[in-house]
Amino acid sequence: MINVAGMTDQTVAVLGLGRSGLSAARALRAGGAQPLCWDDNPAARQNAESEGLKCADLYRPGAFDGVARLIVSPGIPHLYPAPNPVVDAAMRAGVPVDNDIGLFFQSFATPAWNRFDVAPRVIAVTGSNGKSTTSALIHHILTSAGRSAQLAGNIGRGVLDLDPAEDGGVVVLELSSYQTDLARALTPDIAVFTNLSPDHLDRHAGLGGYFAAKRRLFAEGGPDRAIIGVDEPEGLFLAGQLSESPADDRVIRVSVARKLSGPGWQVFARKGFLSEFRKGKQTASIDLRQVSALPGAHNHQNACAAYAACRALGLAPRVIETAMHSYPGLPHRSQIIADAGGVVYVNDSKATNVDSAAKALSAFKRVRWICGGLQKEGGLDGLRAATGAVARAYVIGREAAGFALQLDVDAEICTTMAQAVERAMADAQPGETVLLAPAAASFDQYDNFEQRGEDFTTQVLARLNG
Repeated sequence: MINVAGMTDQTVAVLGLGRSGLSAARALRAGGAQPLCWDDNPAARQNAESEGLKCADLYRPGAFDGVARLIVSPGIPHLYPAPNPVVDAAMRAGVPVDNDIGLFFQSFATPAWNRFDVAPRVIAVTGSNGKSTTSALIHHILTSAGRSAQLAGNIGRGVLDLDPAEDGGVVVLELSSYQTDLARALTPDIAVFTNLSPDHLDRHAGLGGYFAAKRRLFAEGGPDRAIIGVDEPEGLFLAGQLSESPADDRVIRVSVARKLSGPGWQVFARKGFLSEFRKGKQTASIDLRQVSALPGAHNHQNACAAYAACRALGLAPRVIETAMHSYPGLPHRSQIIADAGGVVYVNDSKATNVDSAAKALSAFKRVRWICGGLQKEGGLDGLRAATGAVARAYVIGREAAGFALQLDVDAEICTTMAQAVERAMADAQPGETVLLAPAAASFDQYDNFEQRGEDFTTQVLARLNG
């Protein structure tokens, strides 16, 4: 556990008692603060009280008298589309609002670091798509190379549940826009921006607000190195803002859309080959086509970002390449679950928006595509350029008929996962891929994308083994 520093004997309110909220309350108490907790769910409050944490109604008048700070869980809005009433009351009372990420960055460094030979480092990864894969891949490369590394944030453990830093240790954090938007302290040593596509627009009042939330990771603390995907205008703009000159190698530009050139530091992938250039000269190359857990251009972008982060830590290219070949991949993200009768079955349930689904489709030559669910704003037009490999779509979800009407491919309305898998498997021919890439949220039929991916996996394996 990371004990929260600088709040001894202060009362700190905690709103939301899920994973991050409970972790924050425990870490505050361990650091000598007095957490005052609330969750609208009585069961969550009871769970906190069973650990000896004090709960009090933060909606009541005067709830913030004597409170030093309010810690808010990521899912609770603090500004758009409207502030949660508790957050609004705190702001009106002049109480600073923060989250567990802010507490982590204010508390991670301790006097014990003065005894270390090598200072611990923090790598923080944000962006619309590929955050989890990039973060997990960095962590895998580091541990494969014998480096002490921990993985946390939006993946793995909560940040305050991490172990205290070790000599030379590295913490890899996946951070969502919900987390970067509110944290009062954001001071990673290396910050990664994968890409940007429309998502969570209601929470951030549009694409500009969404980008601004991501940009805070680079603007608030000023990382020693910034790794920026420059295939969208926002990334290109951000890289330019952070650079002092074209040769400034504190910024490493990443692309899978074009060859990068210039006197700076670049990592890009073309036709399946990763290339690193520095000061105008090529320093390394990796054949990513041989890395089975990272198929397609979108995963090659993740590989470039992870490679750049590890190079920024001083790892040798061949060490990184060797580790990439043993990377097992993440569940629900381009996850190959079976290869039977010449047909490959891939679970990409994490493809919850149009951009991520389009990238998943582009990774395969001929696809039986299972899609649909709770559609996000913006429509499906962004998929049109990526559906050339689709033999047929099998549409699930409560609004499957409406979803199917927006597709430019032959589509069969299946509604349920069971029917979609049955029909796709019946139609699939050797050399084809049955791909779950929903391009939609899961909440119309499932609690989360993980549950949806598990259903797909269960349905496929039951038929293959039946």
